[in-house]
Amino acid sequence: MSPATPAHQDPEDLPGFAAEIHTVLGQLARRARAASAASELTASQRSAVARLLRDGAATTADLARAEFVRPQSMRMTVAALEERGYVRRTPHPTDGRQLLIELTEEGRAAVDSILRAKRDWLTSALGTQLDAAQRATLAQALPLLRSLAAGDDQ
Repeated sequence: MSPATPAHQDPEDLPGFAAEIHTVLGQLARRARAASAASELTASQRSAVARLLRDGAATTADLARAEFVRPQSMRMTVAALEERGYVRRTPHPTDGRQLLIELTEEGRAAVDSILRAKRDWLTSALGTQLDAAQRATLAQALPLLRSLAAGDDQ
């Protein structure tokens, strides 16, 4: 759907409207991911390092909960990132039985590169594919999208 094409779904048809939003947001996320494909990280690895950058050090269990994956899956993700030198394990400051996973400088640089590539792609797309009025419309929708993303549903 081009920016000038009106939505095909009636906003009052909630299942259809939700399906259209889901499809469009998925396409947008895939386009942004494609702009940073050179990072050679899997989607789960990119998500884990981005969360560590955003939220700081965490236990493997905390990362698994935050990413909605099994702890075993997160352990494999963390092991792969550790092998690349992107994360390291450090002692937990208050619980000697646990380890915290934190980004290394190399990991931080990798995340910065991924995010910069995505932002550069989106900046270019916003500037070349949308006019000022269309950008203003998107800006008006941002608070609603933030609310949906935050889960402020009740």
